[in-house]
Amino acid sequence: MTDRASQLRAEGRDIISLSVGEPDFDTPPHVIAAAKAALDAGDTRYTPVTGTARLKEAAALHFRRDLGIEADPASVIVTAGGKQAIFEALAATVSAGDEVIVPSPWWVSYPQMVRFAGGTVVPLRTSAANGFRFRPSELEALITPRTNWLLLNSPGNPTGAVFPADMLRGIGDVLRRHPQVLVLSDDIYAPLRYCEEPHATLAALCPDLADRIITVSGVSKSHAMTGFRIGLATGPDWLVSAMGKLQSNSSGNPASISQAAAVAALEGPQDFLEEWRKAFRRRRDMVVARINAISGLSTPVPDGAFYCLVDAAPLLERFGGDDGKLALHLLDHGVATVAASAFGGHDGFRISFAADETVLDEALDRIEKALA
Repeated sequence: MTDRASQLRAEGRDIISLSVGEPDFDTPPHVIAAAKAALDAGDTRYTPVTGTARLKEAAALHFRRDLGIEADPASVIVTAGGKQAIFEALAATVSAGDEVIVPSPWWVSYPQMVRFAGGTVVPLRTSAANGFRFRPSELEALITPRTNWLLLNSPGNPTGAVFPADMLRGIGDVLRRHPQVLVLSDDIYAPLRYCEEPHATLAALCPDLADRIITVSGVSKSHAMTGFRIGLATGPDWLVSAMGKLQSNSSGNPASISQAAAVAALEGPQDFLEEWRKAFRRRRDMVVARINAISGLSTPVPDGAFYCLVDAAPLLERFGGDDGKLALHLLDHGVATVAASAFGGHDGFRISFAADETVLDEALDRIEKALA
């Protein structure tokens, strides 16, 4: 949808894109300065495949300070975006016949990566009624002897759902009864939360399970560095080592200049994040209120990230029950969204509120008119 919106703009159409998942804020100046300094210093050569020692130290600081995980720099891998870390973890461990439990709605790439590795996707259905979260008993009901992964994403894309500490502890209790199950905890949106409780992640809450958990983070969402392509992961040495072997034979090291910028992002000032959170919270509240005021649409209040997953079930009969056709209808009226079915959901669409409030207001006007 983002590509289609760009194509329509190139043809002269006025399109507001609420489909892309990146902050609209500028990358912090100290990060840009660090990238320029690295260029001026000639840091344009290969680095160690899994990242520079300097960035691994900064990443360990981030995991400890922001996620509560006592990570050793030697147990950190730096990748070309968080997506590469997830792909490598699955590719290194999933074989034909293995089952991977993926809560849905899910980020679009999770099931594709599982299938690429030969695994079978086992959806764990959630809904707005339970805040797009699942109970530990629902997880346990899906575990079989062939289950080898659970994928967790909190705050989540596309729902903004956040798993509180008590829920994660309950999930930990289930995992203790099933020692073959590994966990991939995607915490890339952790700095963008709007609830009062501190961020909770499984590896910090259940250190006895740490040898089965890989935690993925990065700087893309927290520091508006999506184009720098830097992801971070920490977990058991055997898995990080296997991921490094895959990386050595596929992409090699992440970009040297991006790594220097990421050091500045993680070790530099973090106070700007509070202003970003306040701005996102204002936008979220405005978007939720506007959506819920449109006849036939509803959305819960997301606790994190910058997405709303909108339910449009009462309107779908007009579109043959196809939320893809609904998304194309909205695009015809000048707003790019993404159909919920792209995320393993149904009957609606995802919008990103990572846009200026005046832009969001105009987009919601168009959506309201398109559905009137």
